[in-house]
Amino acid sequence: MPVIAEYNLTGKIAFMAGEGDGLTPMIARTLAEAGAKVFILGPHQSIVEGSMLEVANIGGDSMGLFGDPSDPIALDTALSAVLNLWGRVDILVNNTRIHFAKPFEEVSASEWQEMMRQNVGAAFLLCNRIGKEMLQQGNGKIINIISGLAERGLCNSAAFCSSQGAILQLTRTLALEWARRNIQVNAIGVGWIDNEDMSVPQDQQELLLRYIPLKRKGTPEDIAPLVVYLSSDSCEFTTGQPIYLDGGLMSHP
Repeated sequence: MPVIAEYNLTGKIAFMAGEGDGLTPMIARTLAEAGAKVFILGPHQSIVEGSMLEVANIGGDSMGLFGDPSDPIALDTALSAVLNLWGRVDILVNNTRIHFAKPFEEVSASEWQEMMRQNVGAAFLLCNRIGKEMLQQGNGKIINIISGLAERGLCNSAAFCSSQGAILQLTRTLALEWARRNIQVNAIGVGWIDNEDMSVPQDQQELLLRYIPLKRKGTPEDIAPLVVYLSSDSCEFTTGQPIYLDGGLMSHP
């Protein structure tokens, strides 16, 4: 992807966590195309190695580590590695979203807590640990990639929707707390992403596509350029904002 000068990230260090909806490899590649060095923390080998391969294919710099972003030990290990390697973190991309669907009356307390631990817990740890580094260096960009269900309800998804709403409120609150300290915190709300790993029956796909105003699912290529903009020095007056890339879903009443 061609990168205009205003969005150049040369010299920037990006820390990516998670693998929500399969977006991580393309986002890592696009950040590297813009000039950033990229560190990837993810729980599955295929995503971490796949992301590093995407970066290597364009001659970029990347490192990775297998680990659960909601595990404080794994996160501290990864953060120590990136600081020892590159000395700082300029950009945090939290792409951690674990999906869960079940009628609310059937959700157990342990299932609810696990959803909050993995989604909200990861967001807390990432923003807390890496945010402290950004506060010390005097600048930073934090991007939480969430679902559009942070602001829309969905049957049988109370736990997931609640976790996304919590991350949205964390985004807005941190934007307020850190506005005077040169850290911008924003969210990208994604709609239905074209991902074979999250396939649904054909009849349900047709119903969903009819509901999306643009009549198609999103792709990683739709999301990655906005990550670059929000990570760049050109984005200095945008903070606390959820920006929805969902084919128009949020326009429905």
